[in-house]
Amino acid sequence: MSKNWFPEIMYEEVADGQASKIPFIAVPKGEDMPKMLFIFENRETGEFEPGQNGEELPVVELDLRQYANMDVLKKNLSAEDYDKVRGALGLENMKTAMNKGKSITSNIREKLA
Repeated sequence: MSKNWFPEIMYEEVADGQASKIPFIAVPKGEDMPKMLFIFENRETGEFEPGQNGEELPVVELDLRQYANMDVLKKNLSAEDYDKVRGALGLENMKTAMNKGKSITSNIREKLA
């Protein structure tokens, strides 16, 4: 993996100049998807300060956020611990999610048949 490659979060343009709500990262050949992404949350405070030319610039707070690749967590945690992580994120446990997925797939197959 190259130390010169950095992931770039992009949004696909869809109809009428709108952007997809789900971003993607184009991973070059020979590179791996990052195990964790670090992203600054940039939030305006409602206050202003003078810029270099005296213009009013909004004051922003920067908070560093971390996002983990769930595949990495699933491979390296016990099923119980992985379900705890899923629960903390507001997701159902894997067994429930898999059963719902099977039910959806079954319904699709029935409608196609």
